[in-house]
Amino acid sequence: MITLKNVTLRRSAKVLLDNASVTLNPGEKVGLVGRNGAGKSSLFALLNGSLHEDAGEYYIPTQWRMGQVAQDMPETEQSATDFVVDGDTALLAAQQEVTASEATEDYDRMAHAYMALQDAGAHDAPARAQALILGLGFKTTELTNPVNSFSGGWRMRLQLARALMCPSDLLLLDEPTNHLDLDALVWLEAWLKKYEGTMVVISHDREFLDAVTNVTLHIDAAKLVRYGGNYSKFEDMRAEQMELQQNAFAKQQDKIAHLQKFIDRFKAKASKAKQAQSRVKALDRMQKIAPLLADADFSFEFKEPANLPNPMLSMQGASFGYPAPEDAPEGTPPTVIVQNVNRSVLAGQRIGILGANGQGKSTLVKTVARALKATGGEITEGRGLNIGYFAQQELDVLRPADTPLEHMIALVKDLTAAGKIAGQATREQDLRSFLGTFNFGGDMVKQAVGSMSGGEKARLVLCMIVWQRPNLLLLDEPTNHLDLATREALSMALNEFEGTVMLVSHDRALLRAVCDEFWMVSRGGVAPFDGDLDDYQRYLLDEAKRQRELIKEAQAQASKAKAVQKATVPVPTAKQSPTQEAARQWKKDLQAVEARMEILNGEGAALEAKLAANPHASEIADLAKRLNHVNDETKDLEDRWLKLSAQLEGAL
Repeated sequence: MITLKNVTLRRSAKVLLDNASVTLNPGEKVGLVGRNGAGKSSLFALLNGSLHEDAGEYYIPTQWRMGQVAQDMPETEQSATDFVVDGDTALLAAQQEVTASEATEDYDRMAHAYMALQDAGAHDAPARAQALILGLGFKTTELTNPVNSFSGGWRMRLQLARALMCPSDLLLLDEPTNHLDLDALVWLEAWLKKYEGTMVVISHDREFLDAVTNVTLHIDAAKLVRYGGNYSKFEDMRAEQMELQQNAFAKQQDKIAHLQKFIDRFKAKASKAKQAQSRVKALDRMQKIAPLLADADFSFEFKEPANLPNPMLSMQGASFGYPAPEDAPEGTPPTVIVQNVNRSVLAGQRIGILGANGQGKSTLVKTVARALKATGGEITEGRGLNIGYFAQQELDVLRPADTPLEHMIALVKDLTAAGKIAGQATREQDLRSFLGTFNFGGDMVKQAVGSMSGGEKARLVLCMIVWQRPNLLLLDEPTNHLDLATREALSMALNEFEGTVMLVSHDRALLRAVCDEFWMVSRGGVAPFDGDLDDYQRYLLDEAKRQRELIKEAQAQASKAKAVQKATVPVPTAKQSPTQEAARQWKKDLQAVEARMEILNGEGAALEAKLAANPHASEIADLAKRLNHVNDETKDLEDRWLKLSAQLEGAL
């Protein structure tokens, strides 16, 4: 187990943990929560050994293997599959031992090395890695692409896959959902539910925390408070605890006031002096209950739109995609992702846009937002349509050297020049006040955006959108950098918004709270999704299972072909006059074949035993398929053993 006893942890002069104690038991799935800056990442640094306690005692079992997502951006020409396979440290060590043993004449060592390689899962490592990669949203055509060919967000997904590939007893995950779409998030949840080790996760996605955790660890006022249960249960228990604390504080204040009143009234009277003095001592001995200091709430609202055209827009035979590259030959057609869309967007609609990764959700939203042109058909906008667009890359568009106030002033100038100012106050003091409603107060209005956190940048983008008084909101993953309090504020603001919302998000709590209907982007089209988010999650899991089965089948076929090819490699005949060097090589090969046959015999016996034990119907096909593969490889190796034995006998 992991224990912290009276631990103090500092970062520079700031005390993050003060005399904190907690115990985490093996196999527990822990959600680590707390306001921004409370010390969650610093506690992670203590757990992974990169930071040490300033006081107190910290213990983690020395034999525990740790898995965590590397935060550096990988730079390598390795294929995606090979990069993830290398995350299996046990397999990597076994492969290195096999290489070292083959360079010696120690056949016992070689046999043990091959057995260790088998135990490490060498036979199915590529399949396991590819299942992780596909589950996190990659296409089958990208499995062999170089890591450097992917964008930053996709490389971080590969880092996550690499961490999951690593056998571990403790898994540390810091915001693992930030770069994921809903389909990848649902797959990740299913994977983590099966994880058998201890897990500690930081996340601002309440449904994700509810799904994968059974303990919540709250950093509050430099203390660690443990709650049994997931995030929703933590909220309920904390609310009850806060109410009890507030009631106890109020009662104690009444008692203190009563004692103080008696002391003030009778301390000068000789007849009451002893009673007054005893009350002074009682007051001194009283352990003061701290007043409740809850985290400051954050809230905002969208202003009433100047007008509400109905319909907002209409799509007739519309196609969405990307134009041909500038350097493409003349006449090259555009890349069409979604086509023949016939739908209308009405005033007041709340539309959640669903679809597996790569199906065209963001392309649809970008085209409606005028960031892309439709590749075909017509999109007719209602008169007075005013779009507020939050793009996934919106934070990258902010100017790092400019302040929030300078961003607002520039926005006012741009809209004034375009004649789109709808009666908003534009004085600098008005803009400062407006920024203050989004927690940009005091010196923050003059702080360079480049020095701000992702959450602060996201709040600035929301602030700029709200100020424009849109009547159609297009939100593409708006919560990626928002903490739980800001997500809740966004949800409430969207529910009170009188205009229309089109939302792409992997935050299911936001989708459930905001959206009344769903559109499904799939197989090149857009259609209503007849079901709720639970139905959609089941659909995504079924799709992920189908992809895994395809990969397993392809891997089995490839392994069989490789074994046959290896067995048919020409072996010199006994009529030849082999050199002493060749004879040594044949003997070495024979020993390796025998070691491999011994491993396969053991695996075959284990598979037969499992089949004889009446397994679940869903397992029978996989067990039988693996047994057939073992038998085929064994037969090929037996043939090779006979040829090598005959060759060696002829050489003697």
